[in-house]
Amino acid sequence: MKVHANAALGPAGRLALVEAIESGMTLRAAAAALNVAPATAHRWWHRRRQATCSELRSGTWLCDRSSRPHHQPRRLSAVEEEQILRARKETNLGPGRLAGICSRSRSTIWKVLRRHGLSRLRNEPRPPARRYEWSRPGALIHVDTAQLAAFDRPGHRVLGRSPESLGGRRRAGYLYLHVAVDDRSRYAYVEQHRDQRATTVVRFMERALTHFQQVGLGQPEAVMSDNGNPYRSRVFAQLLEEVGARQIFTPPYTPRWNGKAERFIQTLKREWAYAHSWSSSAERARALTSFLRYYNRRRPHSSLGDRPPISRVHNVRGQDS
Repeated sequence: MKVHANAALGPAGRLALVEAIESGMTLRAAAAALNVAPATAHRWWHRRRQATCSELRSGTWLCDRSSRPHHQPRRLSAVEEEQILRARKETNLGPGRLAGICSRSRSTIWKVLRRHGLSRLRNEPRPPARRYEWSRPGALIHVDTAQLAAFDRPGHRVLGRSPESLGGRRRAGYLYLHVAVDDRSRYAYVEQHRDQRATTVVRFMERALTHFQQVGLGQPEAVMSDNGNPYRSRVFAQLLEEVGARQIFTPPYTPRWNGKAERFIQTLKREWAYAHSWSSSAERARALTSFLRYYNRRRPHSSLGDRPPISRVHNVRGQDS
């Protein structure tokens, strides 16, 4: 039951107030007993007397009434509101632009749109999510890159917009996180480099595949990536041909196809890159290995039933299964 934030009494207090008056107390005495104004006692006593039998049985007479006025002489008619709604549907403009078209004030148009649930622009609904998961660990590998700023001293993210954070700071360029995530287990392998050229991506991919095989993941059947130049290079295609894996490109402007890598990058930034106040990007890079060990072997993963990614890797070295 919703109660106004500034209400002096809740439903139970209102009922106790009315029962006190019915027992013989005066309105002023009942109001003093419950520490409210006499006008409050008068209001709820008369509301109790005017309530219907159904309202008394259900207890709805104890609820707050709407503050909407009973009479609105200046409210637009249904025909006038329909003109505004039609203009909104045809142009998809906001109240400011519609004010000149409909010859109404901006506030009036906003009230009409809000009354009909059209105060916010609603784009075409997204297609339903199509979730997939390959049945064998290591069969499909998602790869992607992410950019992080390099720095030799904390900036305004840590120190705020102050002279200490801005003065004397030199540009240190950017670093690139190269990410490979197994589709089935979500086991991740990450390296940090100064560039994202094709040769760097190929060397990273070679080490990632070697690491996946060492922990127990099988030979890859496919590698999914976006349409970036390093992934469309000839040397990258030759590497996949050597390992016997086909390449899957995501359609343009659909990063959700490669969602497992995209989501892991968000986690990596939030829980490692931006989770602490690093003195430099070098200190941040030294903590990457320990975070990956925690992510792969201990961190609960919601899509895996709150188990770590290593729980889905078969025949992990040093374990018998």
